[in-house]
Amino acid sequence: MEEYIIKDGKRLRMGYTTGSCAAAAAKAAAWMLLTGKRREQITLKTPKGIVLQLPVLEIEMQEHRVSCAIEKDGGDDPDITKGTLIFATVSRRKEPGIVIDGGQGIGRVTKRGLDQPVGNAAINSVPRRMIRENVEEIQALTDDYGGLSIVISAPAGEMLAKKTFNPRLGIVGGISILGTTGIVEPMSEKALVDTIRVELRQRKAHGAQHVLLTPGNYGSEFIRLGMGIDGKLPVQVSNFIGDALDLCKELEIRGALLVGHIGKLVKIGGGMLNTHSKYGDCRMDILAAQAGAAGLPAEKICEILDCVTCDDALRILKEAGFYEQTLQRLTERVAQHLRHRGGDELQTEVILFSKEYGVLGKSDHADQMLHYILEES
Repeated sequence: MEEYIIKDGKRLRMGYTTGSCAAAAAKAAAWMLLTGKRREQITLKTPKGIVLQLPVLEIEMQEHRVSCAIEKDGGDDPDITKGTLIFATVSRRKEPGIVIDGGQGIGRVTKRGLDQPVGNAAINSVPRRMIRENVEEIQALTDDYGGLSIVISAPAGEMLAKKTFNPRLGIVGGISILGTTGIVEPMSEKALVDTIRVELRQRKAHGAQHVLLTPGNYGSEFIRLGMGIDGKLPVQVSNFIGDALDLCKELEIRGALLVGHIGKLVKIGGGMLNTHSKYGDCRMDILAAQAGAAGLPAEKICEILDCVTCDDALRILKEAGFYEQTLQRLTERVAQHLRHRGGDELQTEVILFSKEYGVLGKSDHADQMLHYILEES
């Protein structure tokens, strides 16, 4: 792939996701199965709109079954799956329709709350859609609408998965097939922080003394739909909560209200002001600790520690009658760490939410700061 972006003054090559590999391999295998002709290159249009021309590897053609592979290329982004072969095996089935499953090296979901239900292969929703749409394109091209079975595999996946969070998340036996755009963009922390600085400086230049911060799209969507506020108002700060507060102080902004999903902000309750998973995943540990301090029995604490998502942990708290007490303690602890980073120069407030349960907690003066922000905007 020869698409580039510029970050930190460097020209960085973009790559493509495991989802794109799986979809391209499935498309190539379907074409060879339904036409009977060998194909050593395949074209794939990604959800981002970028068109990929990918070499097809490890081709095995049989009368009712074709298998082939696409090599994962993450570009200049560091990625443990770079160079991994993602296989698709497409075979005919008597029943109509397309069935997608995972084979060797693709993880299985064993805990609730992930993109796929328990028991499914860890092939996320967007890659599944990409696989299905591309195979349907081949069916339409060949006018062959018979039933097809598609099995995605990654022979090195089980070994690679040990270097990921998959085992902790309850995905066993291999890697996940991921991606929402089909494209991997190399990340630069400095570039992201510089972007946050520019946005905050613009807010200040337009007279804002108080700013609305959120980690990303979940927060922006909640602010727009759940709070009825213009989705362009918040500054997205990604995982760089602490850096964003430092920038607010640097720009002499008086106050910052952070609105975020509990799955991200719970980490702040443990003092993590950069919430990227590479620095750790302490979500359930922190929730369990606050629940225990609120009086949750030991067996229920163990259940929380085994949860994959915060929403699942919140369900346990609700059922046990310790929902409000735990969230109050958690919100206070998050607010405490934000105040410590903000210091005397910056007033900080927080609102935690979940997509399933709505607003979970607010710091003491969160509503008042929100009022200031709306007035200034």
